[in-house]
Amino acid sequence: MRLLSRKATCNAHGQDSSYFLGWQEYEKNPYHEIKNPTGIIQMGLAENQLSFDLLESWLANNPDAAGFKKDGESIFRELALFQDYHGLPDFKNALVDFMAEIRENRVTFDQNKIVLTAGATSANETLMFCLAESGEAFLLPTPYYPGFDRDLKWRTGVEIVPIQCTSSNDFQITAPALEEAYLEAQKRNLRVKGVLVTNPSNPLGTTMSRSELNLLVNFITAKGIHLISDEIYSGTVFSSPGFVSIMEVLKDRKCENTEVWKRVHIVYSLSKDLGLPGFRVGAIYSNDELVASAATKMSSFGLVSSQTQYLLSALLSDSKFTKNYISENQRRLKQRQNFLVKGLKKAGIICLKSNAGLFCWVNMKHLLGSNTFEAEMELWKKIVYDVKLNISPGSSCHCTEPGWFRVCFANMSEETLNLAMARLKSFVDSMTMTSSHQMLKNSRKRSLTKWVFRLSFHDREPEER
Repeated sequence: MRLLSRKATCNAHGQDSSYFLGWQEYEKNPYHEIKNPTGIIQMGLAENQLSFDLLESWLANNPDAAGFKKDGESIFRELALFQDYHGLPDFKNALVDFMAEIRENRVTFDQNKIVLTAGATSANETLMFCLAESGEAFLLPTPYYPGFDRDLKWRTGVEIVPIQCTSSNDFQITAPALEEAYLEAQKRNLRVKGVLVTNPSNPLGTTMSRSELNLLVNFITAKGIHLISDEIYSGTVFSSPGFVSIMEVLKDRKCENTEVWKRVHIVYSLSKDLGLPGFRVGAIYSNDELVASAATKMSSFGLVSSQTQYLLSALLSDSKFTKNYISENQRRLKQRQNFLVKGLKKAGIICLKSNAGLFCWVNMKHLLGSNTFEAEMELWKKIVYDVKLNISPGSSCHCTEPGWFRVCFANMSEETLNLAMARLKSFVDSMTMTSSHQMLKNSRKRSLTKWVFRLSFHDREPEER
């Protein structure tokens, strides 16, 4: 008799991905500037630690919110008791206003259509449960966040079919790639229920163009399927082109009273824009009342604490603070991204031009022994074990081309990032030196062979030639 469930014993969680294995190696030997200066530097974690001082300053200036007080009186007991899974109205209202502010108020959101979840992970999985059955499929453009193999598939049984994007057009989605993915799903006898995109992209660090978004709307309209737009990095856009939300595109196309209006859903979180992944605050926004209702009931399995909601409702309701935070955080992200790009350039490494996110999509093809994913893994292991940097290989993001890596820059100090770049440059220089030495050796070998051949040729008698 089986003692454990198939779900508990199956290997579908995705934990054996190199994305997670890199984290495991980091945890065994984490870098610390004093305690462990030769340890592994974590560059595989997309955390925003650049603006904590702004948040801490607000907390210091608003002791009532941090101390769970209202008008000087404690409301701890009120917050400690059971709360309805619909969430605190004040927080939901503050959250939708913050989402609109990030989009420069070109679109607005209705708090009655938002569902609170314990982070974006929970939001994405909940939408899978609401929109698809086990064995049905969602199309995702590559490269995509490695955690989706766990978040979307593991418990739901939903399949992922990749939309193959390439570096030839900076990994943008094309109509042929969409159709190809749809046909591939049909060949696998999978019913396609929708498309899921991240905008801005993780791992590319780029915003989707308006033409791409219109292409997606046209595609889901023609196929009669859903679109999920994961917009958790929407507040991290630090340079042009700016961020265009899928809701803005729908509004411009006057889709409010059409079927497609109900088939587009947004995922949001405060993990990236505010740098609060530990607070576990995510959200689903849907114009479909049935989806919002079902997702609200499912949120019972992953609620946001009342204390968290109360604190953040006060913070997000401070419009002067949020406006300053958004602009200053974006300025710092741009500065730090420039620092990384310059450091990579010094090491002879280029990356995809990006304008958002907490990472760069880095091209290390020239460091591969061969144009294969096996060579990519060999290089990745050297970088993790020898250079002591944990970065994420492109293969873990289902990239179709070997040699791309995601490198995070916002989860460490500038000094630590500088050290990481110095380590990487030293490694590349040593590889280049080894390669040059080998080329020189081979050249000498070829020259010697030619000299011996000429010598032996001239030493022969004419009739032997």
